[in-house]
Amino acid sequence: MGSTSAQRTTGRLPPRDQGIRLLPIFSQNASVAIPHAWKRSTGEPKVPFLLVRRIRETILDERFLPGDRLVEVDLAEKFKVSRSPVREALLALEKEGTVVMSPYKDAMVMPLSVAEARDIAELRLALISLALKPAHRHLSPADFDDAYDLAKRLTRTKNAKDHFETNRRFWDIIFSKAPRPILREVFRQLEDRGTRYEPVLLKLFPPETRPRQREVLIELYRKGKADEAFRAFKKIYSELVHEIIDHLHGHEADEPTH
Repeated sequence: MGSTSAQRTTGRLPPRDQGIRLLPIFSQNASVAIPHAWKRSTGEPKVPFLLVRRIRETILDERFLPGDRLVEVDLAEKFKVSRSPVREALLALEKEGTVVMSPYKDAMVMPLSVAEARDIAELRLALISLALKPAHRHLSPADFDDAYDLAKRLTRTKNAKDHFETNRRFWDIIFSKAPRPILREVFRQLEDRGTRYEPVLLKLFPPETRPRQREVLIELYRKGKADEAFRAFKKIYSELVHEIIDHLHGHEADEPTH
């Protein structure tokens, strides 16, 4: 009976005979920041860190949807690990706001929320405004070129995982040059918390209609016009967020009441 329940709640994961490799998630992305507590003496990440990223990937590609249950024993079987690192990973995801856990119950992907989406958007804007000026004098022409290339790529991405990773690389270029490491850390935490909203963003804004706020930002920013660049970015970004909020309002209105 427990096995049947696990298959229903996490059935979107690949079947066991396909397996799920953990290490490539580290080796394929050089920009991954590994917390010291989850780093081996060799410098490679520990299993819970890799599981956090794998579970986040399953949310990005919608194998797990907001509101879906996450059964520890089923996750351990699918990822071919023990339950202990799975629980560590789920606790970390709960801390960042991606998962909710209850005593004696399975974990659950946190449902989408209008209030949360608005908070994330407003806080991201505030952090971006704080990073732009101090970062500018440390950015090289090559940095601006790389950021602009990533900005253009973001208007063409068709899946949420690529969009999430490319967007992280884009902002890492700027935040890594602002001499404020806590700012960068908090921004990354907000990005992680916003994982569940990436599929919504891509559905509302397919490549042919996707706003180009990052391109506009870099075009002005590289000319030294940090304030003007932020205002232009904020205008487009705020319109985008408004559409997402409207969509979420409609989704909440459609939810059954009990």
